[in-house]
Amino acid sequence: MALFNFRRKDDAADAQPLEAFLAGYSIEVMPRTAEKIESFRALLPLGTRVYVAHIEGTPIEDMVATAKRIGAEGYAVMPHFPARIIKDRATLADWVARYKDVGVRQALLLAGGVTTPHGDYATSMQLLESGAFDGFDRLHVAGHPEGNRDIDPDGSDKMVMEAAHWKSAFSERTDAQMAMATQFCFEAQPVIDWVNRLEAEGIKLPVHIGIAGPAKLQTLIKFAIACGVGPSLRVLQKRAMDVTKLLLPYAPTEVLAALAAHKAANPGFGIEQVHFFPLGGIKTNAEWVTENGGASGVPANA
Repeated sequence: MALFNFRRKDDAADAQPLEAFLAGYSIEVMPRTAEKIESFRALLPLGTRVYVAHIEGTPIEDMVATAKRIGAEGYAVMPHFPARIIKDRATLADWVARYKDVGVRQALLLAGGVTTPHGDYATSMQLLESGAFDGFDRLHVAGHPEGNRDIDPDGSDKMVMEAAHWKSAFSERTDAQMAMATQFCFEAQPVIDWVNRLEAEGIKLPVHIGIAGPAKLQTLIKFAIACGVGPSLRVLQKRAMDVTKLLLPYAPTEVLAALAAHKAANPGFGIEQVHFFPLGGIKTNAEWVTENGGASGVPANA
């Protein structure tokens, strides 16, 4: 019995950095996935930031209706604004006005997944410069811990880092709270190295690290390849080679525990929050976070 109790205490001590790291996590939905959720209050702590992903072809009416519904349930809503699918300034102004009408004051600005811009905008920097988001409380931009070949086809991160410097400088001259929400990764060390590099280069945007929620391994590999996940994809590939693990669901326990331990040992480390991509389903993701101590809601500084 004493041995059993000792293990319980040890496990609790190990869980403390992870619980603190998960505090105030955010999560992403799409209109079609949100429709399947009867009540977000049954899954997420009140006040949780919920990103609403805008996939090309999604009517703006569906996006706004989803934002309105989630906001009414007690959540901070952050819709995506993908620059390359916004036709012109009038369209941008219309979208912003529609969201403001339902109480939205936060936005994620990003280039978007399409290769060729559909109109006047190609980058999140152009959206920031447009002035359309004046009066918003919080603006997030994209981050790429493992680079982005759409931006740097040569495999470097030269353009990605130049953009990060520009966005950081912009954040210092605006009233909006800004942060960098990243693509999902599966390995802690590349993330740690990248966040430390941002600090060394004077980039002051806090990082909201993207993490893929629990899902089937095959599902994660498919999404990771489609989204251009870099070196950390090897974590999944190695797991897929082990037939004893191939059919088991993946959970982000290992990567998050490593990041949480690093943050606990280095309180000034630049990751501010965790952002989940619920690739295995919102309910599955939310239940995993709750089981790992992440039901503590949004921190005061968020």
